[in-house]
Amino acid sequence: MTKPPRSTSTRSRPLLRDTEAPIRSRPRKKRNPSEPQFSFDPMPDRVEPALAQLKAKPPQGSEWSWEVKWDGYRLALHIEPNGVRILTRGGHDWTHRFPAIEQAARALGPATMIIDGEAVVLDDEGRSDFGLLQQSLGASGKKAGNRASDAILYAFDLLYLDGHDLRGVEYRSRRHLLEDTVKDQEGAIRLSETLDADPAVLLEHACRLGLEGIVGKHRGQPYRSGRTGDWVKVKCVESEAFFIVGYEPSAASPAGFGSLVLAAYRDGEIIDVGNVGTGFSQAEATKLRKMLDKLRWKQKRPPVSYTGEADIVWVHPTLIAQIEFRAWTADGKLRHAVYKGLRERQDNADVFKLD
Repeated sequence: MTKPPRSTSTRSRPLLRDTEAPIRSRPRKKRNPSEPQFSFDPMPDRVEPALAQLKAKPPQGSEWSWEVKWDGYRLALHIEPNGVRILTRGGHDWTHRFPAIEQAARALGPATMIIDGEAVVLDDEGRSDFGLLQQSLGASGKKAGNRASDAILYAFDLLYLDGHDLRGVEYRSRRHLLEDTVKDQEGAIRLSETLDADPAVLLEHACRLGLEGIVGKHRGQPYRSGRTGDWVKVKCVESEAFFIVGYEPSAASPAGFGSLVLAAYRDGEIIDVGNVGTGFSQAEATKLRKMLDKLRWKQKRPPVSYTGEADIVWVHPTLIAQIEFRAWTADGKLRHAVYKGLRERQDNADVFKLD
């Protein structure tokens, strides 16, 4: 038997009472102050990095946290809703140059975050080697698009997490959140471990193992861009960036050079700080010579005041070299200098400034 149609009495309550009438929500109640309120901060497009001040000796005290100083490229890893960005210290997008780090970052999602860290390539002993990183990336210039597929990002700070800007939070809390975020990661993104020991003893061990040094961070300070003193570094071996301002030709290697002339800043000008003649292979020297010949200095007066007797081919101070050295001579020249590689301009490396 067929059921009769349902009665459409005035008591029926359709989903929308009257399609002609406007739809209105209930009046909004005032917020109860006792209820928790969660504010969300927009993710910064870019953050100027915090930089470590160079110290001759590590400061003492329980307010300092210590870790290894890595020798590589400073990077900011942005994990965003629409993808991953890997930015250099100068703010340039190098995502395409670190595919393994990008892939590992995607695996950390769907959280949104900004991780501060250093991209390195490790040698056979597990030490970061800037020269190996440069070989992996390729030299500056035409090969600047090369990829470092074997690079690792050592994460050492967390600046943003899931809608919350953490730069105003003290370092000890940021560190706990970072450890929770990247713990147990053993791939292309790893945690830069803190070292719980007397910093003088840590420095001694770091130097004996051939590491560059140690970095200390004040546990109670927020994240502040620039060299504020919240972060300090103590080095085993000096390693700084210098301008290449010329080269000494070599009779034994006509396509290369005998040594490079280096310069640093002093009072806003660049001055000669000596030569470097070791640290590069024949192939590297030949490649570098071609780059330098395109930058030849056309003026009679050289770019720096030079007191040496060698016949120098001067070049515009454009290329920046990472140089490892042991000390300074009494007349302000580098002692036992070794060439480690070119700093890429997008990295925004600081050329060394003399007092």
